[in-house]
Amino acid sequence: MKPVWGGVEAGGTKFACIVARSPEDILAEERFPTTTPQETLARVIQFFTHNHPEKLSGIGVASFGPLDINPDSATYGSITSTPKPGWAYTDMVAPFKEAFNVPVVIDTDVNGAALGEHLWGAAQGLDTFIYLTIGTGIGGGGMVNGELIHGLTHPEMGHIRIPHNWEEDSFPGICPFHGDCLEGLASGPAIKERWGESPENLPHEHPAWELEAHYLAFGLVNYTTTLSPQRIIIGGGIMHHPTLLKTTREKVQELLKGFIQHPSLEEDIDTYIVSPGLGDKSGVLGAIGLAMQK
Repeated sequence: MKPVWGGVEAGGTKFACIVARSPEDILAEERFPTTTPQETLARVIQFFTHNHPEKLSGIGVASFGPLDINPDSATYGSITSTPKPGWAYTDMVAPFKEAFNVPVVIDTDVNGAALGEHLWGAAQGLDTFIYLTIGTGIGGGGMVNGELIHGLTHPEMGHIRIPHNWEEDSFPGICPFHGDCLEGLASGPAIKERWGESPENLPHEHPAWELEAHYLAFGLVNYTTTLSPQRIIIGGGIMHHPTLLKTTREKVQELLKGFIQHPSLEEDIDTYIVSPGLGDKSGVLGAIGLAMQK
């Protein structure tokens, strides 16, 4: 029999848990809202306890952050300076190790999703790409030369600074650290704060979406020129808008002005900036992938 893996996608709004042998052989899965650390992590442990705990070969955690992912650190596996109330310095590894006595591997939610897309989704066969999520926050991860991106810590792609025309958009941004970084201007909560309405309730023709594509395109151009990814995969709830991806692609081409001459950015941009191949399961399946890497 194939090994059984546990996966946790730990998001600021909701958690997703899964027990599976592979994406085609899922034994159990559950989603629930993110509340307090104590209550939420206890619910994760309860999920695994009730779903084949004796068979688990390991658990992967793909978590919101920022995270301490240095294995030599005394606080390895802990969330650090998150704006999520109550979650700063929460240990995301030790509770699962203690409960199940199996290896636990942790990385960012977006690096986890990138791994899932690499193994089973839209990044199969690629060794250098990025995965972005546009939702409650904006995050990015990916691979360079076949390895998940790590360095001083881990990527924080949502916090890049982009041009902000204050005459056309006087909104100051909502990031508690940087104000008008990309996340501060273009995340779901930023859209709601700027327009006074949740993104899912805004009409498709609302000017919010043109502005959203404008800011996202600046971000994608920055990533394209610095990392030279073979593909950019964009997920998250905001990208469910029916024309946002198309408009963003067009604006990326406008901003690049033909500077990078490559068919992927000229004739084939529809296959360069794409939706996740795993849909909304990139993160939780990527968590399984993390467990499998141990």
